[in-house]
Amino acid sequence: MYSLSDFDFDLPPELIAQTPLAKRSASRLLEVDGPRLVDRQFTEVVDLLSPGDLLVFNDTRVLKARFFGAKQSGGKVEVLIERILDNRTAHAQVRASKSPQPGSSIRLADAFDVTVGERAGEFYTLSFPSDVFELIEAHGRLPLPPYIEHAADEFDEERYQTVYAKEPGAVAAPTAGLHFDDELLARLRAKGVNMAFVTLHVGAGTFQPVRSENLAEHQMHSEWYTIPQETVEAVRATQAAGRNVVAVGTTSMRALESASQSGKLEAGSNDTRLFITPGYTFKTVTRLVTNFHLPKSTLLMLVSAFAGYEEIRAAYAHAIAQKYRFFSYGDAMLLKLKR
Repeated sequence: MYSLSDFDFDLPPELIAQTPLAKRSASRLLEVDGPRLVDRQFTEVVDLLSPGDLLVFNDTRVLKARFFGAKQSGGKVEVLIERILDNRTAHAQVRASKSPQPGSSIRLADAFDVTVGERAGEFYTLSFPSDVFELIEAHGRLPLPPYIEHAADEFDEERYQTVYAKEPGAVAAPTAGLHFDDELLARLRAKGVNMAFVTLHVGAGTFQPVRSENLAEHQMHSEWYTIPQETVEAVRATQAAGRNVVAVGTTSMRALESASQSGKLEAGSNDTRLFITPGYTFKTVTRLVTNFHLPKSTLLMLVSAFAGYEEIRAAYAHAIAQKYRFFSYGDAMLLKLKR
């Protein structure tokens, strides 16, 4: 049985990628096939996939979900939208010197007022005066991860979205997808690699640390996902042909595995709190493209469950020694399911 400290490692701060590379697909790729580690360029993913394999992408789009504002008292407030509930309502993290009271209002971006509703766990319910999506797009700021030390600029607004981002609702990017550009996608299609999409709106909880040494005590954050029927059919056809279902990112993985808890993949939409740790039996995915994750994170536990605990420890030690770039704007791995 693993505990939290088993997923800790020392990372030199200079290996945390603060900016994206000029070209999306110029990043490095560490191939992890059991104990075998091969240093590659990301474009070599074309050579590592076969005709008939299926890449499953998360087409969520990152919202400009961060706001700065003020309470009626004048106190400064920082708001991070967590989930949009309907056209006028959202759950949000609110940082202020004193917690805002239900019924009070907050002025956001010096442009409009929201009304504070009841607490929903660690989040506040906020009511907006008009369409949430329009107000966020017009007045919000892109919420870069907490370990990126600069404020988002126009380059980030382009590069912290995947080229296929479509469905607005995430507050963090599905970062494995950031390595794919249109040219690389065209090369994959030309080889006969198939593509399908799911939507999982990544929440701010993805950055929350696990605080309990006993992993069984951790409360996983909730995220909303949708699996289209055409994706289900593509997965089943791939499996029937004996080819690989390749999740692009841990978010695609969680969506597919969450929708497979009955034993077979099912179309539909739902919340997921699926917490994947070593010992989990994977039902759908056989390959995973993923970035390097934070120490003690649920994502590091997921990839350890997928590729093997010792294999991931060795891969991370190798990546640090070879000065790979880590986290959202960093390099990637291609993992094989350890059976």
